[in-house]
Amino acid sequence: MVPHLTTALNGPLLTLEKRLLESMPRIEHWFRTQWLENSAPFYASVDLRNAGFKLAPVDTNLFPGGFNNLNPDFLPLCIQAAMIAVEKICPEARRLLVIPENHTRNTFYLRNIYALTHILRQAGLEVRIGSISPEITAPTFLETHDGNTILLEPVKRKGNRLVLDDFDSCAVLLNNDLSSGIPDILQNLEQSIIPPLHAGWATRRKSQHFAAYNRVVKEFAQLIDIDEWLLNPYFETCGEIDFHARTGEECLAAKVEELLGKIRLKYAEYGVTQEPFVIVKADAGTYGMGIMTVKSPDDVRDLNRKQRNKMSVVKEGLQVSEVIIQEGVYTFEHLNDAVAEPVIYMMDHFVVGGFYRVHTSRGADENLNAPGMHFEPLAFETPCSTPDCAGAPDAVPNRFYAYGVVARLALLAAAIELQESDPEN
Repeated sequence: MVPHLTTALNGPLLTLEKRLLESMPRIEHWFRTQWLENSAPFYASVDLRNAGFKLAPVDTNLFPGGFNNLNPDFLPLCIQAAMIAVEKICPEARRLLVIPENHTRNTFYLRNIYALTHILRQAGLEVRIGSISPEITAPTFLETHDGNTILLEPVKRKGNRLVLDDFDSCAVLLNNDLSSGIPDILQNLEQSIIPPLHAGWATRRKSQHFAAYNRVVKEFAQLIDIDEWLLNPYFETCGEIDFHARTGEECLAAKVEELLGKIRLKYAEYGVTQEPFVIVKADAGTYGMGIMTVKSPDDVRDLNRKQRNKMSVVKEGLQVSEVIIQEGVYTFEHLNDAVAEPVIYMMDHFVVGGFYRVHTSRGADENLNAPGMHFEPLAFETPCSTPDCAGAPDAVPNRFYAYGVVARLALLAAAIELQESDPEN
């Protein structure tokens, strides 16, 4: 079944989509030249927001955990892209060790691991799942929410290699974002680690990513002659904040006020009548933790204890001391009257699918990555890399082509970000 999607099909976004379609040969040639100069991450997912007047990424995840939510019709795309991605890392690869997150009680996440390893096996690899969790001390079968089973085995270190019993792999694929730091067992390995360790949240910062995205989208906007703001959320950062001790609040309030002022000017330029807002979130981390919607500087001065507690800690109980203040992008897409946002998945530099994150109790100006969300596979009638250039700009393949272009801009920014933050460079 194709979920029923309604979108605000008005204003600059339709004009933008039309420009993307008209410029498709130039865009695809530009991407090809970019990938000659920059090595794409092994895989990534990008959260997009479609405001009708603006289409922009708001987060890029280098350890995507939702392969179970992709449309099964596009499994062949995933397999083909996985083959190419693996060949680049280890051309003679026969074996791949996958290391998942430690939270083995999340049966939906386990289903993601099941789906990911299925893709890799279909790509011709012998794949086993090795856990670095202290809870996994012997081979352990775990069941996913829909009744599938995966086998987790405790990882052993032999010299500078990670092995399992009777299994020594060419490369190690992390599906663990290293939020709590880089464990000793992963340090100084001779095997290829993908993504690299510095892609994890122990060292990575969202502000670094969006600084790289600023440069990418500026060049792209000049290429097709558009206002880069239509694809790019403004952002600022505030370090040395302590929500419990209430230090750094004035820095945060000042940055919020400055950013809201810039957004108001753009809204006035484009005749946008909605109220501007920003999202304040931890500069490192994922799982939708440590995030709040802010419409006034007073919103961050007047946090109650519950709000401060919510903002001060993210995944693995890590304390938040640095935040990114990001322009809020409305989402005016709905599935069955619930607010939705597209999440696009890529392997190497290929778009392989995606899904809508849907939340029945959140608004168009709120974070949807929160308890109560559910997922609907993107209703690709054709892959989002093959638009219908003769059709209407808002035809389904064309809407998804626009998604694919913006997601690949974020992917390119991630490639540049990783290259620049590589400690060996």
